[in-house]
Amino acid sequence: MSPRAVLLVSVALGALALGQAAQAADQLTEVDAVVVTARDRNAGLLEKRPNDTVFGLDKPLIETPRSASFVSDLTLQRYGVATIDDLTAVSPGTYTASFYGVPGALNIRGTLAENYFRGFKRIENRGTYSTPIGAAEQIQIVRGPPTPIYGSGKVGGMLNFIPKSGKGEGGYLERPEGEVTLTYGSYNAKDATAQVGLPVNLGKVIGGVHLYGEVEDSHSFYHGIYPKRRTGQVSADFDLGNGWSTALGGMIYRSNGDVQTVGWNRLTQDLIDNGTYITGRDTSLADSDGNGRLTPSEIGYYPYASALYLAYFGYPDSDAKHTLDTGLGTTKLSPRTVYVSKADFSKTATDTLYFDIGRKLSPDSSVKLQLFYDALENKRFVSYGYPAWFDSDVWEARLTWDFRNEALDGAVRAQSFVGASYHSFDGRRRESFNSGLIALDRRDLSAGASATDIIGSPFNPGDGVQWENDNHSNWTQAGVFFTTDIAIGDKLNLMLGGRYDDYDVTSEDTGFLSYTVAGVQKAAKGKGTYTASASYKAPFGLMPYITYAETSALEMSQAGDIAPGLVADASDAWLSDSDLAEAGVKFQWLKGALIGSLAGYRQNRTQLTGINATPTGTRAKGVELEVRWLASDHFSFTFSGNSQHTTVKGPDKSFQYIPVYTAGVSGANGYGGAYVVWDFSSIRPGDYDYTLIPKSVVSLYGAYTSDQHDWGKIFATLGVTHVTKTSGTVPDAVVYPAYAVVSGSVAYEYGPYTATLNIDNLFDELYFTPVADTYANLAALPGKGREWRVTLARRF
Repeated sequence: MSPRAVLLVSVALGALALGQAAQAADQLTEVDAVVVTARDRNAGLLEKRPNDTVFGLDKPLIETPRSASFVSDLTLQRYGVATIDDLTAVSPGTYTASFYGVPGALNIRGTLAENYFRGFKRIENRGTYSTPIGAAEQIQIVRGPPTPIYGSGKVGGMLNFIPKSGKGEGGYLERPEGEVTLTYGSYNAKDATAQVGLPVNLGKVIGGVHLYGEVEDSHSFYHGIYPKRRTGQVSADFDLGNGWSTALGGMIYRSNGDVQTVGWNRLTQDLIDNGTYITGRDTSLADSDGNGRLTPSEIGYYPYASALYLAYFGYPDSDAKHTLDTGLGTTKLSPRTVYVSKADFSKTATDTLYFDIGRKLSPDSSVKLQLFYDALENKRFVSYGYPAWFDSDVWEARLTWDFRNEALDGAVRAQSFVGASYHSFDGRRRESFNSGLIALDRRDLSAGASATDIIGSPFNPGDGVQWENDNHSNWTQAGVFFTTDIAIGDKLNLMLGGRYDDYDVTSEDTGFLSYTVAGVQKAAKGKGTYTASASYKAPFGLMPYITYAETSALEMSQAGDIAPGLVADASDAWLSDSDLAEAGVKFQWLKGALIGSLAGYRQNRTQLTGINATPTGTRAKGVELEVRWLASDHFSFTFSGNSQHTTVKGPDKSFQYIPVYTAGVSGANGYGGAYVVWDFSSIRPGDYDYTLIPKSVVSLYGAYTSDQHDWGKIFATLGVTHVTKTSGTVPDAVVYPAYAVVSGSVAYEYGPYTATLNIDNLFDELYFTPVADTYANLAALPGKGREWRVTLARRF
């Protein structure tokens, strides 16, 4: 579907919604009643409560001059959103290329977004572990930069996790409540959760405590991937009396089995179109010591080169160590067969803590101190030759003063905050890839993993592989910030915000073969960030708005560290700039039963690409439409769609692996090894389209809720997501066709019991998701086929 077609569909949907909703308007009464009905009966679709996520000041999303989507826990359940990759169904512009099959971070507006917890930035998670969302009360997706109170960040977007708490919509819990669930699904998926909320009433101290636990032990659609995850979360909120309040809690997450996979290797157009896979193995290298893997002594040339790869574009194809010499032919691959071996592993531990204490100084003024801590440790090995060990922690302190004032007899009103924050990071990133002990196409997936395509690892001391990168990084960020929301009369609204940060960075890579600048590298710099928005409440329920923002952000690697080469760069490459211009209109019609947002944007920002950590500029523009419509007491509909175009600004100097056909080599003569370019601009000079992201993604969902009967109540949802074609980024790259996936759910509720059936990819559509990052042109992940799961829940 072309961008023009997307816009036509969007306009047609809006017209249809208006026409049909007019028929239901007479059945609706006041807006407040609609909001309650929508949240309780129609999957939590209409969000009208004030919220401070986008700008740090309480403001309903429909009146906020920025593009954002809030998704409640009820919506997540009814729409079958199991991972953050599924959020495409409910939020425009969030299609995410596969980061090795692990849904760690969203891709928003063409580039990776950042993860936050209650407004605090977490340690980087691009594909380290599957970001847990089961413990969320709400997932908030903001397209654009974070508010100044949250710290500096890039303009692409952010995902904010709001944990379940001891507060209800109307305040603290009045009585104990809880729920237990058991889930079983296809491919032996097993999951159990338990949660309880307890009111607290100790005289002047009132509040609530919420406990949540989840255990998952599942196989998966993909053979050989068996994730086991455990999540524990506690939150406590208290009113201490005399204007004092506090909140504290945290989340502990452990996972084992979230192994990375690139999916299918040996890419050809015939493989994508017809499933024809080229078979064959290279037997020139042998596992002579019988330990089940290739070690440097068996490969040769270690550490400064490797027989497994040819390091320069244009090499001849005569190297015997790259030639498939046995079993050459073709076969058909199952989409469940992906790149994985029994040697692969991934073990993750995260610990997240928070503490708030605040005091209301007057009816129009309050002060709050917040503390936040996040820790990550991940050990992983991918058998084509990519071991990693991340060990990082971060803490942040934030002091904020909120106040309100007015002038001209209330004609001009303002709510504002000022504050200061201090952010400290300490991390260590260990990886091995610089010696070239990587050969993605070497494995014949039809035959499975073998001793001559599993590469040795630093986790096995006898292999002789060392940590080639071992980067110790510390950085601090001390900043001051402000935001003010000025209402002029009842129509015009201005929002201004900014912050100034002093950065101090230290990094040193002591790896065995780091190929980076030696010694301790230090840098310090101050940088400002600002944002400005204006909106106007026009007739007919319309609110047009404009926003402009310029931001600064650190260029962090996968462990949250900063590469020494960037720190030593004379141009301060460790600190990047980005900017956003956005204009749109929000609307609410039919007494608030139909709400939506239409936005257009243009942004410039960087992304860290390639294993040599090269910041590359991107330019993106697009249009996004989101509509949520409560058609009646029984039916509701959502639409999210976008049309976008992202350009990588040349020259792209990143290190990239390239497919054999780009090197001018046949598969039979090249799949035994790998081919690279040290500078991607050698084959992609100048600017080029970032084709790993589709031009358009459109999702349309409908939900039904029955009346309450003596025999119970029924809920149902059905929706479709259409994704336009994608492709690799090399010239004449493999193209992945457009596709549409249909998903749905049916739930039956009787008293405190609920049974829910979710079916994803109802018609078993075969589709492909490009792999992001360095191996984007070497592999693609087949989409998951039809999956089902049944959840039994008991509330008390």
